[in-house]
Amino acid sequence: MNALLSVSDKTGIVELAQALHAQGIKLLSTGGTAKLLAEKGLPVTEVADMTGFPEMLDGRVKTLHPRVHGGLLARRDVPAHMAALAEHQIDTIDVLVVNLYPFEATVAKPGCTLEDAIENIDIGGPAMVRSAAKNWKDVAVLTDASQYAGVIAELKSAGKVSDKTKFALSVSAFNRISQYDGAISDYLSAVQVGDDVPAGDAAPVLSRFAAQFNAQFTKVQDMRYGENPHQQASFYRSASPALGALSTGVQLQGKELSYNNIADADAAWECVKSFDTGAAGDLSQSAACVIVKHANPCGVAVGATALEAYSKAFQTDPTSAFGGIIAFNCTVDGAAAQIVAKQFVEVLMAPAFTQEALDVFKAKANVRLLRIALPENRADILNAGRNSLEFKRVSGGLLVQEADNHILHLSDLKVVTTVQPTPEQLQDLLFAWTVAKYVKSNAIVFCKGGMTMGVGAGQMSRLDSARIASIKAGHANLSLAGTVVASDAFFPFRDGLDVVVDAGATCVIQPGGSMRDDEVIAAANERGVAMVFSGVRHFRH
Repeated sequence: MNALLSVSDKTGIVELAQALHAQGIKLLSTGGTAKLLAEKGLPVTEVADMTGFPEMLDGRVKTLHPRVHGGLLARRDVPAHMAALAEHQIDTIDVLVVNLYPFEATVAKPGCTLEDAIENIDIGGPAMVRSAAKNWKDVAVLTDASQYAGVIAELKSAGKVSDKTKFALSVSAFNRISQYDGAISDYLSAVQVGDDVPAGDAAPVLSRFAAQFNAQFTKVQDMRYGENPHQQASFYRSASPALGALSTGVQLQGKELSYNNIADADAAWECVKSFDTGAAGDLSQSAACVIVKHANPCGVAVGATALEAYSKAFQTDPTSAFGGIIAFNCTVDGAAAQIVAKQFVEVLMAPAFTQEALDVFKAKANVRLLRIALPENRADILNAGRNSLEFKRVSGGLLVQEADNHILHLSDLKVVTTVQPTPEQLQDLLFAWTVAKYVKSNAIVFCKGGMTMGVGAGQMSRLDSARIASIKAGHANLSLAGTVVASDAFFPFRDGLDVVVDAGATCVIQPGGSMRDDEVIAAANERGVAMVFSGVRHFRH
């Protein structure tokens, strides 16, 4: 048996080569890999010696040879193939170990030039991988160091690699080639070309939206069903999810997550992460809790502890919180767990749980607990795991946009009324605005003291959203007197402002930008309330 090893990433390659050698497998290799193996005392034959043809063109051509691809592609069960190998004195290659030039890492570096990118496009590697993967029954193809241990174990125990493993390795190999080619296509399709193609030491200008979009996701699990029982569904993870992304979560207990669980959990998790940098509220109120039902926050609050934050968030709308999805931005301790466990909860997410909290939920075996790690630096939490682009399928196509990751600061606010907001109101305005960002449009959010007091979501009329928020506050026995209110888009007429002021709001935040801004500002002055413009809109459909 022969194994060809040619890797850019040398992780684990020496140990793998030693294991292959111990099984009596002859080692073939190229360039730096061959040199490393020889330095470790392993008998290795250079591919150039095997092919009788030297590497050329600065290494661009070294494995593109019939002795390599013949050895990979020949079917051992076809006599004519084996006769052809014998006629041309070509040995079979039974194990191929290849990882590709680091194209993705290269183009991710600041200042990467087009020339650097082009030189890190692998040609021979993908060609060999495709040959081996096509001939999977006869060749085991390894494209990642994580696969080495399993192959070594099979060789030691059975003296060969099983067909099941070889087929799985083949699928992984084709997936890797697809990812690699997709990354190259994405990058080159984004290069802005004027009269001349970018050259030299300057990094090319890249379009935010490439001419071709190649999405790559790996299935994590099948769902029992989708939004409804007659719909099938699966959950996929992006190739390299960042720390803090929902897809990196570890389920500690509970039933399998459903399609709706994951969709609602994402809404809750993205919202709760927004309360970790001081962009919304006082950092002394370091704990935040978000309760989501059907993709909308129905209760959000900050507090000194997880228990305080949850208690305030639950107060907003106890009815809707039943069977909700709950997210914390802080460790859930025993005190918070004991109160949360009294309610029916579908999913509970946090960066960490104390042992006492875990013990509390052992009695609630169906509650799905998710631990999602966050960066240690609080300043990095807001954008942890956030997507830079958002996608929406339409009939026969795909809408792609930048994600709404805008952060509003106090310095961004423009007071447009005679009445000025108090420092306390300014903090609540930022809090309300942050919550409104995650509420389906049209969104109206009343807040006071770092908690939501009434949430109106998803109505065709902004007036109806305001009325619903007021009704929900009444059902929860919460007074809206002295609250601040956030509207995710401008008030086109003064009637929207009148409704929220009639409900008790004394301070309003909205984007501004209506043709009737002057009329709405005059109405606010007439009603004696403060109003600030954010300058940005937060539609969420």
